[in-house]
Amino acid sequence: MTNLQAALLGVIQGLTEFLPISSSAHLILAREVFGWELSRNELPFDVACHLGTLVAVLVYFRHDILAMVKALPKILQPSHDPDTHRVCMIAIGTLPILVLGFVLSDVVAQSLRNPSVVVVTLVLGGLAMWVVERLAVKFRHADSLTWLEALAIGVAQAAALVPGVSRSAATITVGMWLGFRRDQAARFGFLLGIPAILAAAAKTSLELEIADFTGDLGQLFIIGLLTSAIVGYIVVAFFLRYLARHSLDVFAYYRMVLAGLVVVWLLV
Repeated sequence: MTNLQAALLGVIQGLTEFLPISSSAHLILAREVFGWELSRNELPFDVACHLGTLVAVLVYFRHDILAMVKALPKILQPSHDPDTHRVCMIAIGTLPILVLGFVLSDVVAQSLRNPSVVVVTLVLGGLAMWVVERLAVKFRHADSLTWLEALAIGVAQAAALVPGVSRSAATITVGMWLGFRRDQAARFGFLLGIPAILAAAAKTSLELEIADFTGDLGQLFIIGLLTSAIVGYIVVAFFLRYLARHSLDVFAYYRMVLAGLVVVWLLV
């Protein structure tokens, strides 16, 4: 893989991580179509790109995160503070991904990272978004989230371990089913993704050797991280403003069209 290819994959990650179209699906498809491979370092490079988008979300939500950090001392005290409530809901919502991520990560890496799986999950996710836009009543604010609802959104996030599902699509769709406004569901989903991405990066890093981060490979990781961080910040700022006024339909249709194109590519 060249530096240019790493930069392009970083851009793809930044563009697709926060949009409900699946970053992992686009990274897999880009490699399959163009023949870009990183052999055993493919997953670590994915983590580098995800860390870039993590930087983007940390910077964008820096005020929310600082408020939650300040609320930590009050977490065990009876309180109606919204920041304390948010910390608790994120902690509960993170449990499914911590459990399922460590149990299923090898299965996902070895068996599910292929275009055929991506086709199925793209279609199912697109249909779910299309349906929720027409049936769900969307009026609630994230401050009214209950622990069971946080757990349900956390399970949705865990389902996004399967390539093509999309963390953004899964958490926003389930949030909307529960009655939350699009932008509120997205904000909670993005904050919920922070500990999940950190845990994934930590797990993968423990499995690597120092040599995996040096030389040419280290340079590729840095390029992927920086490009995904810059593009990711721009996208998350745009997407939250977009959700305040527009539906998810365009993304649902995009997923289905992309799935159709992948099927054609597989058959040709």
